[in-house]
Amino acid sequence: MGFKVGQNFDLNVTPPQIKQAFERGSGDGKALLAKAARQAGGEGGKDWVYTTRSGVYGVDYVYRAAIALCCLGENLPQDAVYPTSLKAADGHAYDGANKYVMHFPKGKMPPVSGFWSLTMYELPQSLLVANEINRYLINSPMLPQLVKNADGGLTLYVQNESPGRDKEPNWLPAPKGPFAVALRLYWPKPEALDGKWRQPPMTTTP
Repeated sequence: MGFKVGQNFDLNVTPPQIKQAFERGSGDGKALLAKAARQAGGEGGKDWVYTTRSGVYGVDYVYRAAIALCCLGENLPQDAVYPTSLKAADGHAYDGANKYVMHFPKGKMPPVSGFWSLTMYELPQSLLVANEINRYLINSPMLPQLVKNADGGLTLYVQNESPGRDKEPNWLPAPKGPFAVALRLYWPKPEALDGKWRQPPMTTTP
């Protein structure tokens, strides 16, 4: 088999049938984890996905491994959940060539006992986006500086170019190309975990 106490295992010196079995098993295992990871992030609607099961595995070792593969060290849902979005409400992937808004009605801000944040990531690197105002997220500690709508709601502007001086306090700069956004909820309240509250959609504007 090639296993020896105190020595490294070299797959290349094993018999061909053993090497093929290891390679086939490794491929099957990766495919199984990829499928489990996709299923793990199935909540939140068609344009936002997240899980409220992270850290609660029991004997579901495949699910545990899938979470470790994508998000090693993820918190318990009672500590934090991470709704993530790759596409707008119209089903199209985000692109900095377009303009988007995210509107929170009055009294419908993310329900948390800690804080929330909306963070921008450029794709495919999944890195923060360099921009002229050095802003990489909008979060609840910034609320006093954000401009409320006349009805008391809050509209965030997600786009590459400034939406105008009067709207810049609510601007989350996007790259010129593809991107994703993550809405992190720290110490979420029960309604954020049981589905009574849903994050608003990101919609395309002219």
